[in-house]
Amino acid sequence: MRRTARDTDASSRVITRRSLMMGGAMAAMFAVLAGRVRYLSVEEADQFKLLAEENRINIRLIPPERGLIQDRNGRLIAGNEQNYRVTLTREDAGDTDVILNRLSHLMPMTAEDMDRVKREIERNSAFVPVIVADRLAWDDFSKVALNAPTLPGVTPEVGLSRHYPLFQDFSHVVGYVGPVSENDLKDIENPDPVLMIPEFQIGKIGVEKWMENDLRGQAGNKRIEVNAVGRVMRELERTAGTPGKDIRLTIDAEVQNFVQARLGEESAACVVIDVQSGDLIAATSAPGFDPNLFVRGISQKDYSSLMEHDHRPLANKSVQGAYPPGSTFKMVTALAALEAGVISPSDTVYCPGYIEFGNRRFHCWKHGGHGTVGLTESLEQSCDVYYYEVAQKVGIDKIAEMGRRLGLGIRHDLPMSAITDGIMPDKAWKRERYDQEWRVGDTINASIGQGYVLSSPLQLAVMTARLASGRAIVPRLLHSVGGVEVPVDSAPPLGLPGAALDAVRQGMFDVINSKRGTAHSSRIIAPEFTMAGKTGTSQVRNISTAERARGVTKNDQLPWNRRDHALFVGYAPYDAPRYACAVVVEHGGGGSAVAAPIARDALLRVLHGELPPLSSYPEEQRGRIETDLKNLKLRQPDGTTPGASRA
Repeated sequence: MRRTARDTDASSRVITRRSLMMGGAMAAMFAVLAGRVRYLSVEEADQFKLLAEENRINIRLIPPERGLIQDRNGRLIAGNEQNYRVTLTREDAGDTDVILNRLSHLMPMTAEDMDRVKREIERNSAFVPVIVADRLAWDDFSKVALNAPTLPGVTPEVGLSRHYPLFQDFSHVVGYVGPVSENDLKDIENPDPVLMIPEFQIGKIGVEKWMENDLRGQAGNKRIEVNAVGRVMRELERTAGTPGKDIRLTIDAEVQNFVQARLGEESAACVVIDVQSGDLIAATSAPGFDPNLFVRGISQKDYSSLMEHDHRPLANKSVQGAYPPGSTFKMVTALAALEAGVISPSDTVYCPGYIEFGNRRFHCWKHGGHGTVGLTESLEQSCDVYYYEVAQKVGIDKIAEMGRRLGLGIRHDLPMSAITDGIMPDKAWKRERYDQEWRVGDTINASIGQGYVLSSPLQLAVMTARLASGRAIVPRLLHSVGGVEVPVDSAPPLGLPGAALDAVRQGMFDVINSKRGTAHSSRIIAPEFTMAGKTGTSQVRNISTAERARGVTKNDQLPWNRRDHALFVGYAPYDAPRYACAVVVEHGGGGSAVAAPIARDALLRVLHGELPPLSSYPEEQRGRIETDLKNLKLRQPDGTTPGASRA
């Protein structure tokens, strides 16, 4: 059927209208797209450029240089040494077996080393560097560096690693660093991002741990360009970090080394404290250990030998060890009774060798007794019965109060690990701890530093410093942080009667300088350095009635771990006290024979500022002491110790 002209015109008008509508819609769409393109390419250009840069450029942290730790005279205790290491990147190396074989001819590599590196290579991405060797000697490192063109994928690197040049001398005080663990991160509320750096190390114990925030410093950063798979292409910019703060301790490294050597192979501790400022001059625990082993990653063999050693080298006995103070506690009982007014310095007690209370007999160390003794004689000869009688008059609560006033039974705030509170028991303490009432027998035992009483060498040194000065001396370990000296507060008076303190001090003087004194053989004859002190022997086993009847077994006839602890506290000079000292020798036997000579040597060393001269010792002892001093394994100027291993 033919279309009419009218139909054709109508159809054309419809088509034209639709074309115009479609064209308009398309034009509008293109206009919107053009506007969007303009918006994205012009107005949002900076934002998208930034996003592109973020995909191309990474910012990585640079570990800061750890702060140094020094002794009071600036001697380096903990520092940073150059660490030469070699890394291998698989994607650049090609055949890694061939490269490792070449490396084994240039530096020491065992079969175990080769296996470890191969496992690391398989575990990591091809572009991630793997450490082949760490802490290389310079000669080995230089061989690798010289042959680097023939070792594709191998990179010699130089970094910093913690080093302890004085080895075991400060192992317990300063501690050591180690890699960040999950447990470390759990203990930190808002972890520093630098802690996430692989193999980053932080303080684990001692000053290294407790001063971590000051020692760590602030990380730097570097901007690097990476490709789509995260491989580093080049470094664009580097910003240096802020080194950690240097810390100076109050301890004298030379005195510390002398005391450590003097303790020798004993399981022992010694603390020397400045009576005027509270500065710790020495805080030693024997045996020590080499903290460098932990920095490098201690082997299972080395760790097991430390853990299984019966002398517990990992324990810091100077602040962590809690021991019955024995007769070194008698000054506390005496001062409590004098202040309470239940005795006077001139009152006497008759000692037949024991007292009987109820159905139990409490013995004096001297089987036949001391006869009639007053306060000074009771200290001089260490009569136990005198304190049994006095303690019943004054009571445990006043004794405990006096003990705490002298620094016992409280935790002294120092940046060291595992500091013990000790135990200064009273009636309330026993009810809380054991749900039992205090008994008179408990008081009798506590009066001579046995029973529940426990003290650390640090606490005993503080007690002695307070007795010598009459002031509430507070121990101090930090001399300065970041070059700013830590202030020393003036110690307030203890508030003890002067006559009471004088009587106790006289008794301590007689312990050393009277011919009947228990430590007369350890006297200092140099008049300007005359020493006062108190011996102590604390039992670690019960002595049965049957054993007393047949004769108490001597310490040297017992297994080592069943012998008595040997203790001594002292200060010098007597007329103008400057330094106090406390020594504990685990299972050492008698305090007079074992602990007192160590304390005398330690005090003479710090008083003279050098090896003690023979003129300070009794003439009849000089030959033996000269030999003993020559045989001490003192550290040499280069940090080594004769006959000792650096491993």
